[in-house]
Amino acid sequence: MTEDTTRDRLDALESRLAYQEDWLDTLDRALAAQDRRVVQLERTNDMLRERLRNLRQSVDHMSDDDAPTPSDEIPPHY
Repeated sequence: MTEDTTRDRLDALESRLAYQEDWLDTLDRALAAQDRRVVQLERTNDMLRERLRNLRQSVDHMSDDDAPTPSDEIPPHY
């Protein structure tokens, strides 16, 4: 193997390594962004579950006299 061939192979390897490092950094940033989004969605899901649980408890504890009637509802265009 000549010195030029060795140098060319080394240059090619360094180029591939730089590309792979850049790609790994890109993937790392994407994964971190997805992780932040998952955490946010989990918090939102927990909050909505708690609100739903509270609404169900409110409905369960509501007497027939307290039940909303159609005249209590706001029309859809409001």
